[in-house]
Amino acid sequence: MQDHSVLAIPGLGASRLHFAPRFNAAVAFIDRPLAEGHGAAIAIRTEGEDITYEGLAERVAQAGNALLALGVRRGARLLMVVLDEPAFFYLFWGAIRAGIVPVPVNTLLRAADYAWMIDDSAADALAYSPELAAEITPALRAARHQPAVVLPTRGEDAALPALMAAAPATLAPADRGPEDECYWLYSSGSTGRPKGAIHAQRDLAVACQYYGIETLGLRAGDVFFSAAKLFFSYGLSNAMAFPLWVGGTAILMPGRPTPEATFAVIARFRPTIFFGVPTLFARQIAEFSRIKPDLSSLRFCVSAGEALPAHLFAAWRELTGTEIIDGIGSTEMTHMYISNRPGAVRPGSTGWAVPGYDLKIVDDEGRTVPAGTPGRLLVRGLSIAKAYWHNPRPTTVGGWFDTGDTYCANPDGSYTYAGRSDDMLKVGGIWCSPAEIEAVLIEHPEVLEAAVVGRADADTLIKPEAWIVLKTQDGPPPSGIEAALVRHCKTRLAPYKYPRWFHFVADLPKTATGKIQRFKLRARDLPAPPTAARAEGGAAGEGARAFI
Repeated sequence: MQDHSVLAIPGLGASRLHFAPRFNAAVAFIDRPLAEGHGAAIAIRTEGEDITYEGLAERVAQAGNALLALGVRRGARLLMVVLDEPAFFYLFWGAIRAGIVPVPVNTLLRAADYAWMIDDSAADALAYSPELAAEITPALRAARHQPAVVLPTRGEDAALPALMAAAPATLAPADRGPEDECYWLYSSGSTGRPKGAIHAQRDLAVACQYYGIETLGLRAGDVFFSAAKLFFSYGLSNAMAFPLWVGGTAILMPGRPTPEATFAVIARFRPTIFFGVPTLFARQIAEFSRIKPDLSSLRFCVSAGEALPAHLFAAWRELTGTEIIDGIGSTEMTHMYISNRPGAVRPGSTGWAVPGYDLKIVDDEGRTVPAGTPGRLLVRGLSIAKAYWHNPRPTTVGGWFDTGDTYCANPDGSYTYAGRSDDMLKVGGIWCSPAEIEAVLIEHPEVLEAAVVGRADADTLIKPEAWIVLKTQDGPPPSGIEAALVRHCKTRLAPYKYPRWFHFVADLPKTATGKIQRFKLRARDLPAPPTAARAEGGAAGEGARAFI
């Protein structure tokens, strides 16, 4: 049998990872736990079933064999629009084992988004959860490229379970090396168009070792529950890679991560590690006294996606007795590269460099700035994406990835977030492009111009705020216009992207060439956070806690 091993060699600071020349990631994450004696342990738990490591290995091989039998070519792409269900594991690792490239994508998008991704990826196959058929069916009709295989994860005889049942339960791993292509994740760009970040076979292993083990201290027997979904780089590691790497258990919840739903899952399945985002933690804190959740199983919690305000850390620790470990990562870097540590948290800061990653803060000319001076954060490490699809060079500066974030280095070596270097927004931990939201707003028949910026809510978390110039400006804005614009956005955008607040103005600040000056809108001194617009089903702000 070929050697597909990865070894962590103790050294100064971080362990030094050594990969065998032949390295298929599916062997490290699916076969290695069996070799280490975890075969009878529970790998995945859901409301309906428990799956052991031994059962997972068989189903991964069956899924890989099924894809090959359907004619999916080795090296081709499998677009995955799949909820947090066991089929995600089977398809993702089965594809990698077979030499196929899985491409998980956001399950909250609309048909037009999926049609664009189908065309952009030129995928041989598309797998989807049946609950998402209402968006997938029109996406396939609209796409110019037509995948040869369209595969529902559940349902009729042509669905994944029937094909897996007829497939062999063993599959030799495709011959791959640690730097060979493994999987893609789409990352939003500054124009709002996603970019396919191409990751290598070694990348998830690097994140698991340096962040999972050496930063968080994850261990065999830990039970993992992530509110962030598997299609995110954050959730992909939290809910799948980390558990498999240490021989733990992943808890999967396909539905929306509301406070009620997440508290219920924690009480029932008793996770030891819970991964969330600041927007969700804020809502959980607000609902804590009403729900009175049992969180006694938790060792600690982890937050990412946007900076965790110090007051949320303090409130959570007072209510639960556990810490929230804040950090920052990105799709391009696979997972975290700055983080606090259990038992060593600096509230209000993002923490210290994760072992295995180098950081520097530079000015606009690329010169390193002194501690305490804000600048652009650059990072490098082994888990950086190989490239963007259709762009052989990812956003790097001499091998360093430009995060787009502004940071300050503190005297103790920790780092504090100081905002974005561009106009992009993080809403509930998910990137939003102001230009994309503006383009949808001006499609409304009453709107002449629109500008979108980020505004902090009562918990100091950023949400979209819209500044609108109406076509008719005689008198006050029409009754019900705010709710109408919210509905308009929700039907055309992923639901979390709608503006929470609206201002109706006579004109927008612009440059001499007509470019909107969003920084002037962000700088306007408002007397108080504006009231969130009301929409169908309750306050507009309620949607933020559901889409993570």
